[in-house]
Amino acid sequence: MATSSVSKGCFVFKPNFKKRKNSVPVEDYFNKGEKESEDSKLRFETYQLVWHQMKSETEQLQEELNKNLFDSLIEFLQKSQSGFQKNSRDWGCQIKLREIPTAALVLGVNVTDHDLTFRSLTEALQNNVTPYVVSLQARDCPDMKHFLQKLVSHLMDCCIDMESKEEESVQITQKKTHCSMDFLSSWYRTVTQKTNPEMPGKKRTSSSQWQSPPVVLILKDMESFTTKVLQDFIIISSQHLHEFPLILIFGIATSPIIIHRLLPHAVSSLLCIELFQSLSCKEHLTTVLDKLLLTTQFPFKLSEKVLQILTNIFLYHDFSIQNFIKGLQLSLLEHFYSQPLSVLCCNLPEAKRRINFLSHNQCENIRRLPSFRRYVERQAAEKQVALLTNERSLKEETQSLLENLHVYHTNYFLVLRCLHQFTSSLPKYPLGRQIRELYCTCLEKNIWDSEEYSSALQLLRMLAKDELMTILQKCFNIFTSSSEKQLGSRAKRIEEFLAQFQSLDAEAKEEEDTAGSQSKGLQKTDLYHLQKSLLEMKELRRTSKKPTKFEVLREKVVNFIDGLVREYLLPPETQPLHEAVYFSAAHTLREHLSAAPRIALHTALNNPYYYLKNEALKSEEGCIPNVAPDICIAYKLHLECSRLINLVDWSEAFATVVTAAEKIDANSITSEERNEMIHARFIRAVSELELLGFIKPTKQKTDHVARLTWGGC
Repeated sequence: MATSSVSKGCFVFKPNFKKRKNSVPVEDYFNKGEKESEDSKLRFETYQLVWHQMKSETEQLQEELNKNLFDSLIEFLQKSQSGFQKNSRDWGCQIKLREIPTAALVLGVNVTDHDLTFRSLTEALQNNVTPYVVSLQARDCPDMKHFLQKLVSHLMDCCIDMESKEEESVQITQKKTHCSMDFLSSWYRTVTQKTNPEMPGKKRTSSSQWQSPPVVLILKDMESFTTKVLQDFIIISSQHLHEFPLILIFGIATSPIIIHRLLPHAVSSLLCIELFQSLSCKEHLTTVLDKLLLTTQFPFKLSEKVLQILTNIFLYHDFSIQNFIKGLQLSLLEHFYSQPLSVLCCNLPEAKRRINFLSHNQCENIRRLPSFRRYVERQAAEKQVALLTNERSLKEETQSLLENLHVYHTNYFLVLRCLHQFTSSLPKYPLGRQIRELYCTCLEKNIWDSEEYSSALQLLRMLAKDELMTILQKCFNIFTSSSEKQLGSRAKRIEEFLAQFQSLDAEAKEEEDTAGSQSKGLQKTDLYHLQKSLLEMKELRRTSKKPTKFEVLREKVVNFIDGLVREYLLPPETQPLHEAVYFSAAHTLREHLSAAPRIALHTALNNPYYYLKNEALKSEEGCIPNVAPDICIAYKLHLECSRLINLVDWSEAFATVVTAAEKIDANSITSEERNEMIHARFIRAVSELELLGFIKPTKQKTDHVARLTWGGC
């Protein structure tokens, strides 16, 4: 580029965006590494389709779970707004008008999910209550000045129409340093007077009828706000409430009692607080699993170990549904990347169509599957030869096996829900209280071989008639609610059990009537004969005890459920071609999700080739290459020392390693300059090790440092 100028200067040339290097398409990453195959693009497209469907389902589920909470919040805000609009001279109403309506929203400790909830809440409030909704965080409001500045700047962005927004933007730049409640009151009065009650643009169901909509302030992390800032703002706002109608929403992660810990009684008495509780994290997780994994809507499934890793991270680390869904997405991506046959992980009709176009390599991949090999070994000799040599026979059999796998999942989830209805109310919950616990047990092994299952059956044999009938009715509803008709005969069998229990009730009433009529004809007897007759009846029952009709029927019900479990709740490993839809690489998932920084640091410093992939860094175990980074050389040398390390000896050893096998050029630099350079490199390496926490200075000896880590990590 040429420029012409009379004087010297600095010229800026904007880059030409058209000459940017084309980025690599994401689907091309499926071709890299050892997992390259001819259908990588199709697998990536299938992954995108399945994930899009699962993501849409989770978003819809989130809206449904938040609907009740948001509806109650909107109702509370609408009542508060109607209270602002009342003009009464009653003393009680005047006191009420000085109280700020406050909603204490308890969301739980899953802080990472709060942003999504607050975004949905803000959108719902703007569509139904008021356009003036502001969200603030504690990190942006260290003092009252910044608090008001943030509040004012956010309110300017919430103007109803674009004209008022443009007019007020100039005033804000001029008065930003003079932000106060008086300024907010005058701004609010100006905006509400200019605004037409029938607001154009976005339709609002309720706020369009209000000439002076309130200002809703959401404090996302109420526990993190400074106590003085909260107290001053609440006191000042209560004095301007008749001019500036304010409604507060406190986002609380711990407990509502934090309000009274942060605010004294004189300040909390200025708030009209109402408590709102969101759905429990564990209930939310159960619902997500029910919609995404315990269904045949999505073909992708998780093995027992993978599901256990995701649930353990959820239960013992963050309680975050969003992180759980991200882990599920990572499992889905890894499955489609590492499994060539994941091309069949789609809906059944599409999978059957794709089987007809499988290549020779893909057919060989099917034959190499452990589950398919076990299936072939159980077949006759002629069929074995056909499956191993004839691709047409293989494709037809694969279509049949995929259809059987779909039927297996349909029956599996129906019987699983039925078994959960029986075991979820048992004492001490031998098979778990949540359905995910029962699901993990069924994925791992034959559940009927466990001691917990045996104890659960013993407890089922002691259920009362009313409890048994209630559970049977729920199971009947589960079977009849399914569109699949594979278990139609089982539903009829449950219906017969219910009819037999009802007939037992009628027979019991007749026996009571006959016993009552016989008791009227009995004559009076003394205490001795009464005790004698009772002992004879007890002895007779003990010697010839016969089960009642109810006990016989209850035993039939328990045996029926046991038969269902043994027939349909087989582990997925027993099904041919289960590898195409089940992700089982738990170790890979754990490496991505469960960070081990100390092990990673030790690996990087002890074996830099593991990360840098430089052939010059390859060395035998115990050797220290002189071309390794300085910090790696210093780290390996420090592993050979005891608790206290002499810096002089360490420096000499470092210089020996660095200068090993180097040809010294006399014309390049002098030995003194060379030693100073090595000494500077050593000081930098030691400082980096101290920063990482491997060593620290010690007062025992001036020229020594103390070693802090042992055991090679």
